[in-house]
Amino acid sequence: MCPESGTPVAQNRPGTGLDAAPERTPLHALHLRLGARMVPFAGYEMPLQYPAGVLKEHLHTRAAAGLFDVSHMGQIAVRARSGDLAEAARALESLVPADIVGLKPGRQRYGLLTDEGGGILDDLMVARLGDRFVFVVNAARKAADEAHLRAHLPDSIDLAMLPRALIALQGPRAEAALAALAPEVAAMRFMDACEVAILGTPALVTRSGYTGEDGFEISLPSESAEAVAAALLDHADILPVGLGARDSLRLEAGLCLHGADIDPGTDPVEAGLTWAVSPARRSGGSRAGGFPGSDRILRAIDEGPARLRVGLRPEGRAPVRAGAALYAGTGEAEPVGIVTSGGFGPSLQAPVAMGYLPVALSKPGTQVYADVRGQRLPLSVTRLPFVPAGFKRG
Repeated sequence: MCPESGTPVAQNRPGTGLDAAPERTPLHALHLRLGARMVPFAGYEMPLQYPAGVLKEHLHTRAAAGLFDVSHMGQIAVRARSGDLAEAARALESLVPADIVGLKPGRQRYGLLTDEGGGILDDLMVARLGDRFVFVVNAARKAADEAHLRAHLPDSIDLAMLPRALIALQGPRAEAALAALAPEVAAMRFMDACEVAILGTPALVTRSGYTGEDGFEISLPSESAEAVAAALLDHADILPVGLGARDSLRLEAGLCLHGADIDPGTDPVEAGLTWAVSPARRSGGSRAGGFPGSDRILRAIDEGPARLRVGLRPEGRAPVRAGAALYAGTGEAEPVGIVTSGGFGPSLQAPVAMGYLPVALSKPGTQVYADVRGQRLPLSVTRLPFVPAGFKRG
């Protein structure tokens, strides 16, 4: 699932509701034993990195497998009181522009919560199980998302925030490591969802993640999380990985950071997320529209957006960070866009960034300039992702 915005140490800001003492995940004691550097993030005390360091954690995930604590994310179960899951699916489609009705049992889909102006309130994952849907939402948004769902879904729909741990196992050797504990996961493909037993504990496993690599997200009772995480870390291929490498991995994969690359000021089309608006919900589809902001979003699909999220490759070795203004030339007075995510890409051994530019400047190979401490540094527009995805689709 998708990480939240900003530098981890800057997440607890006065006035945001996140300035109280941070909460702890069920893996907090394990992080301390592993020597993690802990920081406040989205209302939680989370590991930024371990003694291996961000660079090694990043590269190890790409080459083998990394274990991430994402228990700060929100997990929400949605059911129809009647027991008719189709009723719940229809209700959810009034808030999410994805094909929830057509989601098959044992499958998961990326989705968005949109507002009446067509902006993105949050991005999420939704899985269909036998008697329920399970949402995974961003940590900084989980209370607001729960309130939004409760306010807009009918009384016939039951909603419950699940007090469970969530760990992500990501990388090309993730399957072998997890299959040693739960052999049935080897048959799963990208975006499958399956309930299995791990060390005797019932767990919901999805073949998904937010690094661009093959891997799994594992939801399980809080009291069982440390034993399962420790068993996975006993595998020679697995290294614990913190928020620092989680961010650089998702940036290389060209994946949006909620609150930075996407927010209520951006719509799905300009964000490059048109694919998250299912064909059945688009103009001419069997259940077109009917979700918040559908007029703006469907018009943008039909007519095209004014700007687009693009990949950016700075020249040289200096990273260009989020917030840097983008210019069409070195002498232009007015910016034409902005960098929304930026940093160093360890897999590429070079800086990478993402941002928004007018459609006319969004073609790969176009040169633009970022203002970095008063200097105009050149960047080339490039296709996303920066690193090809390693998902198991077959």
